[in-house]
Amino acid sequence: MSTLRDLVEEHTSLGSADIDHLHRLAGDWQLLSDLSFADLLLWVPIKGDKPRQFLCVAQVRPTTAPTAYQDDQVGKIFGGPEVAHLDIAFTQERIWREGDPVWYGDTPARHEAIPVRRRDENDHEEGYSEVIAVIGRDTNLSTARTPSQLELNYLTTADDLAQMVADGTFPPARQPGEMTTSAPRVGDGLIRLDASGKVTYASPNAQSAYRRLGFNAHLVGEELAHLSSRLAADPLEGNDVAERIRSALRGEFPPRMEFDARGATVLTRSLPLLPAGVPIGGLVLVRDVTEVRRRDRALMTKDATIREIHHRVKNNLQTVAALLRLQARRVDAPEARMALEESVRRVASIALVHETLSMSSDEAVEFDGIVDRVATAATEVASTSFPVRMRREGTFGILPAEIATSLVMVLNELLINAVEHGFGTPEGDDEDDAVAPEQGAEVVVSAHKFRKQLHVTVADNGRGLPEGFRPDAGGRLGLQIVRALATGELRGSIELRNRAGGGTEAVLVVPLGKR
Repeated sequence: MSTLRDLVEEHTSLGSADIDHLHRLAGDWQLLSDLSFADLLLWVPIKGDKPRQFLCVAQVRPTTAPTAYQDDQVGKIFGGPEVAHLDIAFTQERIWREGDPVWYGDTPARHEAIPVRRRDENDHEEGYSEVIAVIGRDTNLSTARTPSQLELNYLTTADDLAQMVADGTFPPARQPGEMTTSAPRVGDGLIRLDASGKVTYASPNAQSAYRRLGFNAHLVGEELAHLSSRLAADPLEGNDVAERIRSALRGEFPPRMEFDARGATVLTRSLPLLPAGVPIGGLVLVRDVTEVRRRDRALMTKDATIREIHHRVKNNLQTVAALLRLQARRVDAPEARMALEESVRRVASIALVHETLSMSSDEAVEFDGIVDRVATAATEVASTSFPVRMRREGTFGILPAEIATSLVMVLNELLINAVEHGFGTPEGDDEDDAVAPEQGAEVVVSAHKFRKQLHVTVADNGRGLPEGFRPDAGGRLGLQIVRALATGELRGSIELRNRAGGGTEAVLVVPLGKR
């Protein structure tokens, strides 16, 4: 399905500003649909067509009533008598409400057409652009019944907003950084104000929201800005929410705001009612988000607890490493000292992961920095008579903690092996027998992701694997750790082989799917 922008650019000559206005309208018109108890279809005239044809570029169904359309209308093109009401609204630049009900299959529906104007910011206050589109407001009449007070207020407010669409004053320009995902909807709670700011109607959900804030009387007749300011737990917050309600009465579109009272949290959105440019009052949508914020706070507390646990694990691992390092200094046997020093490096590499997790907001780590630190540590402890350069190619990206902890252990062992066995002194030889390659000793760690797999290569330009080397036959503890972690915890594969140009390379493949 093509997007609104794609359809408009392909079939019309509307400019970028007009298309942006239509996008804002489609992002905010659920409010009008719910208040109207009707489907809204956004129609644009196709360029060059005589007689005029209209293309549907967006559609929204009401959450307060049954839809008039079971099928999507987006992308459909109509002309002739079927869109006569749209043509009248477009050419005469007025809201069309005449005509008898029509039938869509077995569903009777009432047609209305609302011209869409975009207010040009460069024009004078009374200046508007031409009509750029038409909203078809189609109401399913199969469930028609005697309107209640709620429905009458919804419909009256919908007519005011429809006139604002025709005037070009709705929807408002999007404010920088404003989020709409948590915006109150009509069903969450609706309050209508007169020009003086007093409540003329409050839906049952709106009344309940203010009752949770501590106001037990009926809202009708109350000055909402003053009441909200008085209820708010924080006086500054109360003044802010009151000012936003008053600014809507002045014809402005203030941003959404939350305020707290008596342990409850309410999200508010204030809108002006300006049919034909005349300020007649305001509309305030309210949503009780107390439980949502309570869960948010609980998640934040859990995240902080998890980060603190990682911080303490890191501290404990560093303590263990320090104790092993002290013990190594007191051991006279070279093999025992070497074993303790290797243990220090392994514990320290795990501590790196927990240190990174302690600063992260989720159970994932930016792994490139960890690899660089482990690589630097491997060169610092290497027993070679010449420098070994470490280099990383590609990026590991962000990895989950369950992969990162095992992977850092594997890389630590592979890097140490690459330095010590690729460039170190072979067993039984003198230290002077180790010779650096002419181009300089180098270990390269490369990583790339392919088909939900992480491919990692640790390559050196050293002496290569010894004759008859078998990685699965006994060997050093480091290689046993590598094989166990690669095939077990990481559920991947590891291969050690000689490079074509000399040296050794270890190829590790780790699946990144759900574990």
